[in-house]
Amino acid sequence: MTEKINIDGELSIGGDEFTIIAGPCAVESEKQMELIAKFLNRLGIKILRGGAFKPRTSPKAFQGLGLDGLKILYNIKKKYNFKVISEIMDPRDIEEAYEYIDIYQIGSRNMQNYPLLKEVGKVNKPVLLKRGMSATIDEWIKASEYIMMEGNKKIIFCERGIRTFENYTRNTLDLISVPIIKSKTEYPIIVDPSHGTGRRELILPASKAALALGAHGLMIEIHPEPEKALSDGVQSLNFAEFKDLFENINSMKKALKSNM
Repeated sequence: MTEKINIDGELSIGGDEFTIIAGPCAVESEKQMELIAKFLNRLGIKILRGGAFKPRTSPKAFQGLGLDGLKILYNIKKKYNFKVISEIMDPRDIEEAYEYIDIYQIGSRNMQNYPLLKEVGKVNKPVLLKRGMSATIDEWIKASEYIMMEGNKKIIFCERGIRTFENYTRNTLDLISVPIIKSKTEYPIIVDPSHGTGRRELILPASKAALALGAHGLMIEIHPEPEKALSDGVQSLNFAEFKDLFENINSMKKALKSNM
């Protein structure tokens, strides 16, 4: 049976629950985050994602606002009573980010950054571990053990696609990893179809498939104006598109429950 990962004793991910996490790839400004927060709050979304430290392929690309981005997230969190998830890239950032966020995200590029995994293993907050872009399932599970062996068992797996020869999509979304992780570990697994496909028109069908396969949730990138986003605009949903996804997923959840 999959464990429920409690977040400050108020929310949980796992068990029989299906959780939608949403927010922008990167925190860009207070205005941007205020617009997103108001929208998500109206829909009842409880967990907000937003990147303050951005590991980018090009050093010339937007690298995030750093500590200022975390402060913006914290202010939004307090105002709208969100729980916040954000990526950290360096063991030195763990203590600095502790008061601002509720879930540490280990990104794909850092899945095998063992010093970082060990350090988040020493904190008492949940850790979302994204699959490495070329990682096998066995390597992914072993990466989680670095966290667990330091004492932190609040681990959430996140399937975000792997690199293959296919280039129509940004990555190849390996959804069969969902039942595999559920059978091999006691931890919940969510799916990130934004990075997994890299194409906004594929996010809804990928989300439906993730729900059907038993994932415990989704992490979706949204932006008020995706065409103006400083990072990953092509895979970010606008508000109308996200609302359509939200309604479709809720309808599908009801249909699945009625057939059980």
